[in-house]
Formats: sequence, structure tokens, C-alpha cells
Amino acid sequence: MSLINKIDHAKVLNLTEQIPLDDDQVNSRTLVQRDDLSMTLFSIATDQEIGGHSAQGDAMVNILSGEAEITIEGTVYHLTAGQSIVIPKDARHSLYAIRGFQMLLVVVKPD
Repeated sequence: MSLINKIDHAKVLNLTEQIPLDDDQVNSRTLVQRDDLSMTLFSIATDQEIGGHSAQGDAMVNILSGEAEITIEGTVYHLTAGQSIVIPKDARHSLYAIRGFQMLLVVVKPD
């Protein structure tokens, strides 16, 4: 039984090839969705955003390409490819694409 069942196993993958970066769009592709854990690929086109919201678990954002501005509880962070940040559970946050970016989002929720 595969636990990560929406992506190939035992194959070298480039995650940026698994989610398109389309003009003027936000795209997502769920890899894992459980009560305690989710893994989702996102792409956010230049000048697009995911507005203010919060999550019911700690959210680790891993930037795969491009440039993002992530605001957490009013503090702005600038991230580029290869960088990550953890957003604490219930913290209000938003994401804005300075330059279209792709990310892997991992959310770990309490039992």
C-alpha cells in the first residue's frame, strides 16, 4: 500500500516538472491528504497571491523555483528557490509571487 500515492515511486523526480507554472494562475496538486499530514505542490504566477488565511497545523513551505514574499502575522519574509520557512499552527499568513514560484507545502497537524 502506497502512502504517497499520487506521484511515482522509485523514480528520480524534479518536483518543478510535476506542477505547471501558468500565467495569471495559482495551481495545486495534492500528493498526500490525511487527517494529520498533507503534502501539496503549488505554483503561483507572478503578481498572484494566496490571501490571508491560517492552517490547523505547522506548515513548512519549501520554495522550488522563483521568488516569494510570505507574510506571517504581519512580518514579511523574502524566499527564493532552495529556501524554506515554517509557519506556526494557526498563524495568519499570505503568499505573494514576486516572480512566479513553485513550492512544496507540508502541513503537519496534531493528532
